[in-house]
Amino acid sequence: MAKTHRRLGYGLAAALFVADQITKAIIIGPIGLQQAGQIYLLPILNLTWVENYGIALGMLQAGHDAERWLLVAATTAIAAFVGFWIRKEENRFDVAGLGLVLGGALGNITDRVRFGHVVDFIDFHIGGFRPFLVFNLADAAITIGVVLLLIRALFAREDAAKTETDNA
Repeated sequence: MAKTHRRLGYGLAAALFVADQITKAIIIGPIGLQQAGQIYLLPILNLTWVENYGIALGMLQAGHDAERWLLVAATTAIAAFVGFWIRKEENRFDVAGLGLVLGGALGNITDRVRFGHVVDFIDFHIGGFRPFLVFNLADAAITIGVVLLLIRALFAREDAAKTETDNA
C-alpha cells in the first residue's frame, strides 16, 4: 500500500511540476507578459508580471547571488525532506498534500535556478482590493498542499481524541 501512496505523491508532484513549467513557458513566450507587464482578463483577474526574489509572501528577499543560491539550497533541502516524507507517509490524504507541496517547490526552485527569481503572474483582485499577492501555479499547489496537511492534522487529532474517549 505504501508503494501505491508513493506513486500518488511523486506522480502528483511530477504532474504539477510539468504543468507549472508549461504555464510559465507560455507566460514568458507566446503571451510575452514580461514585455506587456499586465494583461486584463476578467474584472477579478489579471495576468501581471512579477519577479519574486523572495520566498513565501515575498519574505527573505535574495538581493545578491549568494543569497539566491542560499535560498535554492534551503528550498531544495525542504523539498528533499518532503520527498522523503512521502516515502514514509501511510495516509493517502497526507501523501496528496505532500505531493502538491513537492511539485510546487520543485517548480519554484527551477525558476530560481534558471532566472534568478520566481515567475509570478496570477493576479486576483476585487476592484482595488487584492486578497492575495501575485502568484503562480506552484504557489497555489504549495498553499493547497499545506492546507490539506493542516486539515488532516486537525481532524486526525479530533478523531484520535474521540476514539480514546469512546474506549475509556
